[in-house]
Amino acid sequence: MLLSWDFYEIRSKTVPLHGIKLRGSIRKFTIENEITCLMENASDEDNVVRFALLSFTDSKKIKDFIQNLVPEATIEESLKNIPNPVLSKLKVNDETRY
Repeated sequence: MLLSWDFYEIRSKTVPLHGIKLRGSIRKFTIENEITCLMENASDEDNVVRFALLSFTDSKKIKDFIQNLVPEATIEESLKNIPNPVLSKLKVNDETRY
């Protein structure tokens, strides 16, 4: 059975998102709240952090937490229903490549 994931991107024009322990804070929050989550800095875009939640997971709780940490950040869903994801580069997730 494959697990499918929905991708989200966190962006900010004014606050650096890498090197501020953002990923660790979100990981701790998701563990404490029993939310299955993958998290990674984007390697193909500057100042972007990506996270993935199991498809059909309500993202509101984690989005609210992130907005509380970094009010200037925008959080947008970028991909839906992706099996076996690679977060750092979105183009890798295109099944037509294989």
